[in-house]
Amino acid sequence: MRDNTASGPRIVVVTAGGANPQIMINALASRFGTEAITVVQEEPESKSVFLRRRARKLGWIAAAGQFATMVVSKVGKRFTHLRAVEILRDYGVSDEQNPAIAVLPISSINEASAAARICDLAPDVVFLISCRMLSRATLSALPCPVLNFHAGINPHYRGLMGGYWALASGDAANFGATVHLVDAGVDTGDVLYQSRMTPSKRDTLHTYPLLQTAASTDIAIRAIEDVLDGAIRPVATSGPSKQWYHPPIWTWLWNGIARRIW
Repeated sequence: MRDNTASGPRIVVVTAGGANPQIMINALASRFGTEAITVVQEEPESKSVFLRRRARKLGWIAAAGQFATMVVSKVGKRFTHLRAVEILRDYGVSDEQNPAIAVLPISSINEASAAARICDLAPDVVFLISCRMLSRATLSALPCPVLNFHAGINPHYRGLMGGYWALASGDAANFGATVHLVDAGVDTGDVLYQSRMTPSKRDTLHTYPLLQTAASTDIAIRAIEDVLDGAIRPVATSGPSKQWYHPPIWTWLWNGIARRIW
């Protein structure tokens, strides 16, 4: 265990940016100090690369349907602004960028130079939120525990849109978020903490992740405190394990029209 009393902890947050990661970054800076946080921000993956990769995995029909949901639902973001403001207010969090927090831009976390730059920072912990999945080479090169914030309850709702799929599966009790250790799988590492919350009827595919993040800053802080104290405590989980993706447009529309799950 490293003695953090002299120079303070060193926490590296890896993200592709956005409002939800900024909420978490601000919460961590509030707890540990802005000088403790370095954000390594990678360039977002292009939509064409995303679409081709998803098509190779699931086929072009499924990939096109999922991409259509992403495009159409993004238009609806303008209609959820008031709900987003309400969530930020209710949980006392902010998605405003803090200029006092250092940001290190990179192309991709999986470039060899990115891992080297993180190692140069000598972090006590690396915290992932909304970034690319780490390659085995990148993960093995990092010099400290690596945690991930996942907007879903593992192992039931690994992958993407965990909150949406919990509701669509009739499993509202498992609408929540997980902080877990990172391994080579997709959200398969040991679970450290989980939080559950109840979405409003006004929440949608856009605000589910916002709610999950805003309501879960405490579990991220606790997990990082455990790492800094040398007291990581994985918890036992049970139930089916499944990786989920964006809902295809036909599924999203049916659930929205028939069940009011948007």
